[in-house]
Amino acid sequence: MLARAKAAGLTTKSSIIVGMGETFDEVVECMADLRAVGVDIVTIGQYLRPTSHHVPVARWWTPDEFAALARIGEQELGIGHVEASPLTRSSYHAKSAAARTGER
Repeated sequence: MLARAKAAGLTTKSSIIVGMGETFDEVVECMADLRAVGVDIVTIGQYLRPTSHHVPVARWWTPDEFAALARIGEQELGIGHVEASPLTRSSYHAKSAAARTGER
């Protein structure tokens, strides 16, 4: 679907939630897969357990890890914009992120 949206000329964006048991390398691999289908913007945020009835947080990611993911995504993988922090959510600064990628 993302590849088809990009082929149609749309700006594409996807989000990743971390803290549910994934590894750093798995998140980088996911970003690489997203870039391979043309995704322009990726947001990465920390999973926050909404209630005691939900899955517990497996681990808390550090600010340095979020910064590293953003750097890898933009500089090494060529994603137009990666917003990554503990409180980043799906539409976090969406308009400014789109502007940074040169998309409208």
